Order: sequence, then structure tokens, then C-alpha cells
Amino acid sequence: MGETGRSPLAGRRIVITRAAQQSEAIARELSALGAIPVLLPLVEFEEPGDFSALDAALGQTEQFGWIIFTSGQAVRAVAARSERLGHPLRQTASKSRIAAVGPVSAEAVRQVGLPVEYVAKNHNGVALANELGERLREQQVLLPRSDRANPELPAALRGHGAQVTEVVAYRNLIPGAVDKQNLGKIAAGEADAILFFSPSAVQHFGELLGSERLRTLQEQIAITAVGPVTANALRLAKVERMVVAADTTAGAVLMALGEHFADMAKHSTAGAKRG
Repeated sequence: MGETGRSPLAGRRIVITRAAQQSEAIARELSALGAIPVLLPLVEFEEPGDFSALDAALGQTEQFGWIIFTSGQAVRAVAARSERLGHPLRQTASKSRIAAVGPVSAEAVRQVGLPVEYVAKNHNGVALANELGERLREQQVLLPRSDRANPELPAALRGHGAQVTEVVAYRNLIPGAVDKQNLGKIAAGEADAILFFSPSAVQHFGELLGSERLRTLQEQIAITAVGPVTANALRLAKVERMVVAADTTAGAVLMALGEHFADMAKHSTAGAKRG
């Protein structure tokens, strides 16, 4: 490929902080564009310590008018537990309407054999609740999520008249063995961008290196929020300079990063010409 067709991501070291099992696809796409993906999982998923609430809900899915999924991991955790209990989700939840917070979680629902009634136009939980609005009134809603999920969504659902059963489907943890060498290099600014896919990853980074280091890194590398919820978590961590991907799809992430680095290259070229 000639220089004029060279990707603005070529040669860029891009750190991916999502769980290891979820990083392969975007790492491949980055590599195909000439970027150098650096895997630094800051999130790890584990089963709940106590399955009783989840099992009780899965034993009576027919009572729920809606099941709401806010992540692909929630779908996979619920589907796996349903299979283990002997009543597959594709059968027991076939009469419930299913809503997904975005295209990634919607695709995960389809992969377990269920249709998706509604996908949020604005990819965050509160927006989903507001978009469903009156359809939630007097409805029983099952909300399976992580143990560290934001409390705003169940409150928003109840605000629209829903009766919400919130259950922990999985735990969201800092990995037991974080690559300290890679972490140290990133802390020293030895990367071009770092991708945060969830508020948990932001929080875990802060716990490992300190919130002040995250704030100072915004002057050195492109801190990238994948989706508006993660962008808000970074703002709460006092990060003001960031790249924001419109949604959680790989395409949106690559587009946001590409535009950022292309814009940097234009400014660099313009500065050189003025000099």
C-alpha cells in the first residue's frame, strides 16, 4: 500500500484494557490496519459467589414481560447458568421481550437463539429505559448485571412504572495477574492510545496506578472511551481530554481513533510547513 493509502493507525501502539477473551477481534482489526495492539486486561469475569437470586429468577422467566441486557457478558453468563440448570434460555425466555443496550449486547442475545425486541438508540442503560418509556409500565422486568453495575438503570426503570428484579449474573474483578511490565510502560507514556471499554476498567486502572496518573496521562496519550457511559466514568476521574467512540462496536472505535490520529497528522504537517 502506498503512503497516501496508509492508515493513520499504522505503527501506533494501542492498549486494549477489556477482558482477555473479548480482546481478540479488535486486536485483529487493529493489526490489519498496521497498528500494534497491546493487551492489558484490566477486567476479569467470575461467577457470582451466590447463585440463589439468579437461579430463582431463571426458574420463573415466564413472569417477566421484559428482560434487559446491558452487556454481552450478562447474556453469556445468564445463558450459561440456564443451560447448567437444565432449562435453556432460548426456550424459557421465548415469551419475554428482550431489550439490549447496544448492538454488541444485541448480537450476543441473537447468538443464544433469541430475538431482540428493542436496541437502544443511545447506548446506555438510562437512555434505554427512557426510550422504552410507557412500554415498561406495570411490567415485570428482569435485569441481570454485574456486581458493580451502576444503580441508575434500575431507578430509571422503576421511574417508568416497571417492577424490577435485579440479579447479579457475574462478578467484575481486577485480574489476578496484571502484566506489571506492560502497566509500567503505559504509565510512563509508552503508548499512543489506551482503550477503556467500561467504567470498571477505568476504576481498576485508577486502583492499580492511582487516579492522578490517569489524569496526567491525558497529556501524553489518546485516552479513549468506548461509549458514553465509559466517557462519563473518565470525566468523573477528572479526565478532560479524550477520544470518544460513539458506541461499543469495533467499527466505531477504529473510526474514532483513525480520525484522531489523522487530525494529529494534519496539524503536525501544517506546523512543519509554517516552520
